[in-house]
Amino acid sequence: MLMHKLKKHTMKTIAKTVALGTLLSAAPILANAHSITGAGASFPYPIYAKWASLYEKETGNKVNYQSIGSGGGQQQIIAKTIDFGASDDPMKADLLTEHQLLQFPAIIGGTVPVVNLPEIKAGELKLSGDLLAKIYLGEIKKWNDPALVALNPNLPLPDKNIIVIHRSDGSGTTFGFTNYLSKVSADWKAKIGEGKSVKWATGQGGKGNEGIAAYVRQMKYTIGYVEYAYAKQNNLAWTALQNQAGEFVQPNKDSFMAAASNAKWNDAVGMGVVLTNEAGEKSWPITAASFILMHKNNDNVEASKNVVSFFEWALTKGQDAASELDYVPIPADVVKTIQGKWQTELKK
Repeated sequence: MLMHKLKKHTMKTIAKTVALGTLLSAAPILANAHSITGAGASFPYPIYAKWASLYEKETGNKVNYQSIGSGGGQQQIIAKTIDFGASDDPMKADLLTEHQLLQFPAIIGGTVPVVNLPEIKAGELKLSGDLLAKIYLGEIKKWNDPALVALNPNLPLPDKNIIVIHRSDGSGTTFGFTNYLSKVSADWKAKIGEGKSVKWATGQGGKGNEGIAAYVRQMKYTIGYVEYAYAKQNNLAWTALQNQAGEFVQPNKDSFMAAASNAKWNDAVGMGVVLTNEAGEKSWPITAASFILMHKNNDNVEASKNVVSFFEWALTKGQDAASELDYVPIPADVVKTIQGKWQTELKK
């Protein structure tokens, strides 16, 4: 009986010791855990959210990212209210210099026109850049317009008004979309032009990729433009699009990769490459990189180090997650260039 009590007491002591040891071994991890904040583009939000979740599971460190649009991301990093900003519209050289900001690409993806047309499935509707521009200029008003029917003779295009949806906020996705339309339509370039925000000729606005996706999902006879991951996640019907080579291509990571394959990252200020209307038979015409902005001389050196740690992890260990969401990871040689910039341009 005494031996049983002693054995029971010993087992309890061992259990307590093991539990205490586990807590003590975990304590340094919890004590060293950190949190960083970022905000900006909605285009890369699905992958940033996925990376943040995986990164926290692996390291215990948190990344809080708000999808507020590229314009908001640029404004907030300039105001120093966040640790990093995100923008699909690469910041211009004068602003990078004025605010002493480091810019680097984090991910590549594609913007896709999306439609809500009964009986028409994803990838079936064909559009050219010129027709897309005319729709957004309000010149093509009906889904059964002769120009659309001529390009899609076997599709049941309805005798319905086209409801145009565009971004209401300052958006890098809008920059890429309007930059593309400016390259393929002289009329668009002259009347509307390119930018994160433009004076739209027609349509109604939705906030973020999320807002446009919600509008198109809920309203028949709409057309909008979103990052490809949003189209897939919301089961939206994207269109085929004619590229510079005259080929009608589907959006996917292969066509995004084809567009990005000849990018001259080192020739662009702040690595700010624009990938719209790239050459190549397989290239998706509205491909884009999304960029991160950091202060070079941040007084909070620790915060800068934590941002670098996250993106070091993302650019080297997050590639599979990016591919699963149909983004294109930054090429390995470009990652080495980025790592060099972290070493030489950020305050230590």
